[in-house]
Amino acid sequence: MKLKGKKIAFGLTSSFYTFKNTINEIRKLVLDGAEVIPIMSIGAYTTDTKYGKAIEFVKKIENVTGKKVINSMGEAEKVDSDIMVIAPCSRK
Repeated sequence: MKLKGKKIAFGLTSSFYTFKNTINEIRKLVLDGAEVIPIMSIGAYTTDTKYGKAIEFVKKIENVTGKKVINSMGEAEKVDSDIMVIAPCSRK
């Protein structure tokens, strides 16, 4: 897929056990030339779990994307992107 120059709004939900793999996928998008705009739900942004501390995940995502994580609906509403990803999007 040709992603160079595409803006991808990437929303992370509170499925903490998937964060490690999700961050790896974000890294791949960036390496493919996409501009990834990270967005986290307030739960994902602030909750520490057995899978890790929230601030550590935020720092990793910001390091990979080079952008500050958006964590409010007001800021997320302003995002203009070519593609929107919600991850994980699991079914039960």
